[in-house]
Amino acid sequence: MAASLKLTSEYRCFDGTVGFYRHQSETCNIEMRFAVYQPPQAKSQRVPVLYFLSGLTCTEENFIVKAGAQRYAAECGLMLVVPDTSPRNTGIAGEDDDWDFGTGAGFYVDATEVPWRSHYQMYSYVVRELPALIAENFSIQPEKQGIFGHSMGGHGALVCALRNPDRYQSVSAFAPIVAPMQCPWGEKALSRYLGNRASWRSYDATELVLNANYQRPILIDQGTADQFLVEQLKPELFASACAKVNQPVNLRMQPGYDHSYYFIATFIEDHIRHHAAALLN
Repeated sequence: MAASLKLTSEYRCFDGTVGFYRHQSETCNIEMRFAVYQPPQAKSQRVPVLYFLSGLTCTEENFIVKAGAQRYAAECGLMLVVPDTSPRNTGIAGEDDDWDFGTGAGFYVDATEVPWRSHYQMYSYVVRELPALIAENFSIQPEKQGIFGHSMGGHGALVCALRNPDRYQSVSAFAPIVAPMQCPWGEKALSRYLGNRASWRSYDATELVLNANYQRPILIDQGTADQFLVEQLKPELFASACAKVNQPVNLRMQPGYDHSYYFIATFIEDHIRHHAAALLN
């Protein structure tokens, strides 16, 4: 294990281990945190890796503790990696003022605006620095990589996959923000992190899919009782864009489900198996 990577706690889980780690990030210019589930297969062989990007206000702990994904990751032999949702304690004035911007709300973009650009480089952290760190320290097959996420993290997962089709062999999302240019959460975050609206398209899945040529199947689950469905999430916009370019997408509207981790836990097996089908062949 690289000297810069610090294991802060570890737990046995389904014959594998859950570990929580810290390291000094060159990309974000501050200490960053992430969690890793190593399945039992990783003790004797290299395994595919699946990244999960969490939603607003979450840390690296929420998904690992609440989703129940380890059981299925152990069955399939997939390593799970869950980064934090933003840099923390940067000293930037106002970073803790809003729950939907700043701390816990990095939106998986590379900020270009002062003062955020000094630390908020979450896109490059997720796509480049963290995978390199995982490949150096864990028993993975770096060419077998998938990504998924929830809400803000669903937005991040779709953007990362659509912008890097050769890097991610699979992608899925729970209740993703699919059109941040057309919703209050996205408009607030992108305007402050990126400034000029012309640059926002690089982080909008509904815009990206029109030219991405991803062509691998995308799985999206969305609850019909989600309180953010109409104003913030708008999955029909992404589905319509996919239809225009014949991008395979399975948008499943789940009756009665909300935005919570109870929703994620209900359908997590389907998502793990969706990724396993792509990463284990």
